[in-house]
Amino acid sequence: MRNRTLAALLLSAALITPAFAAIDVAGVKFEDKASAGTAELVLNGAGLRKKAFFKVYAIGLYLPAKADSAGGVIGAKGPKRIQIVTLRDLSAEQLSEALENGVQENSTEADMAKIKARLEEFRANLLAMGKVPEKSDIRIEWTGSATRVLMNGTAKGKEIQGEDFYAALLKIWFGDKPVQSDLKDALLGKK
Repeated sequence: MRNRTLAALLLSAALITPAFAAIDVAGVKFEDKASAGTAELVLNGAGLRKKAFFKVYAIGLYLPAKADSAGGVIGAKGPKRIQIVTLRDLSAEQLSEALENGVQENSTEADMAKIKARLEEFRANLLAMGKVPEKSDIRIEWTGSATRVLMNGTAKGKEIQGEDFYAALLKIWFGDKPVQSDLKDALLGKK
């Protein structure tokens, strides 16, 4: 009888636990919900970017509703957020170069021609950060009308127009040649 009661209590607790929970990645906690402007977003997934043996950053993806495919993420309507927390000291140049390479790897020549000027604006926004110390919180948000970059809550540079540009940024992690395939799966909530 006692075992049944205990089992029933455990089952009840499991059923009333929220469907979403914060995720810890290498000591960085990504909350289950966030906001971008007035929109409430949910944590789709989070993971760890590694290069060789080094932990580079923890990253979380926030969307208006969960998506389990790259197409669902890129095509999702409304505000979105990529949140990166650095796990080592970086220069803005290193971060900019890595993100630009990811865009180039996942874009056709025609796509690159369309976004070239905006990619240069994005680079200028990132370079405005100067140094990017360990534990820096970098947010790359689609507001519903523009891409904006924030570092530790402060906007860097100017907003960049065009949803196609934000889609090109998302392809760094969700394109045919993602920066790290297991990270793509983690951001899709598959790990």
